Amino acid sequence: MAKKHRSPAHQSRRNFLRNSLLGLAALPLGAGTLSRQAFAQTLPRLNPNDEQAQALNYVEVAERASDHPAYERGETCSNCMFFERRSEGCQLFPQNSVEPGGWCQSWISAD
Repeated sequence: MAKKHRSPAHQSRRNFLRNSLLGLAALPLGAGTLSRQAFAQTLPRLNPNDEQAQALNYVEVAERASDHPAYERGETCSNCMFFERRSEGCQLFPQNSVEPGGWCQSWISAD
């Protein structure tokens, strides 16, 4: 009895499907590893004397901004929409982390 010969297109499709399924199954593992590596790198703390920090009136303790007309009690970096909790980063200062209890004049409610 002769063995059935499969066409190269059939083999290619089978290999493609198998490799695609394996790739999809491994995707969550790779994404988890990448995100852990990204957050494992700590950002240097923003210096309040930095030129951009001063331009936005950044302070490490929000209450120190009480004389600023834009400041309202209870506003802190940690409840600002620009704050990134996992890295304590700020979208306005992408190369640095900020004090969660800090404040700058660009504060916008995260709610």
